[in-house]
Amino acid sequence: MLNILEVRSLKVMVEDKVILKDVSLELTEKKNYVMFGPNGSGKTTLINAIMGLPQYKIVSGKIFFLGEDITHKSVEERSKLGLALAFQHPPEIRGIKLSSLLKLCVGKEAEDDFSAEEKELIDAFNLSRFLDRDFNVGFSGGERKRAEVLQMLLLKPRLILLDEPDSGVDVESLKLIGEQIQKYVEESGSTSLIVTHKGDILDYVNATYACVLLKSIVYCFAEPKRIYENIKKGGYEQCVACQERVKKGW
Repeated sequence: MLNILEVRSLKVMVEDKVILKDVSLELTEKKNYVMFGPNGSGKTTLINAIMGLPQYKIVSGKIFFLGEDITHKSVEERSKLGLALAFQHPPEIRGIKLSSLLKLCVGKEAEDDFSAEEKELIDAFNLSRFLDRDFNVGFSGGERKRAEVLQMLLLKPRLILLDEPDSGVDVESLKLIGEQIQKYVEESGSTSLIVTHKGDILDYVNATYACVLLKSIVYCFAEPKRIYENIKKGGYEQCVACQERVKKGW
């Protein structure tokens, strides 16, 4: 099966501090991956570097997307190729309506109407009544995360990167977000990489592998729910020590 993403020996700096050293990772098509790791292990740094955010400086190593070297491509170029990122803390934007941003995602002008398919997806995220409100202003944590993931799915990416979509959200929003991610991956054949601390999203997303980022090494295992339970019982290092790593080429 084709690797949609390959990260090879990546070293990343943020504000003159090395966060990741020699990190490697491979993701195949049409699968959900979850990534665990202790605070400060570099999970957010990794997915932001994959997306190409300029404050995450790649010192060495390579990133390949569908076989193409994207290491030095801009965020815009990566987005056009099919990468998308949902942030952990989506910002407020006063003066910009949610509807305007969503239309930008689908390449429409402000006066254009949403298609029936687009309206259906907006309704699925329970955000139709928020369309004329300033983006994220006064939104709850769950509403912000739903709006963030909705924007991402409207872009129809091949690889979706999610930074803790289960943090700061209510159970209803988490269920909705997880089910919509699962539906999108199944219907589009895309791949998702979901960074999480709590693992609650595993109740709604059928993840194929659990990856643990520990000391700049990515360990990937089958049976994500079992891995999560082992992490809760014994911590990250004990989990990594006692599990059989999935071999390269999974």
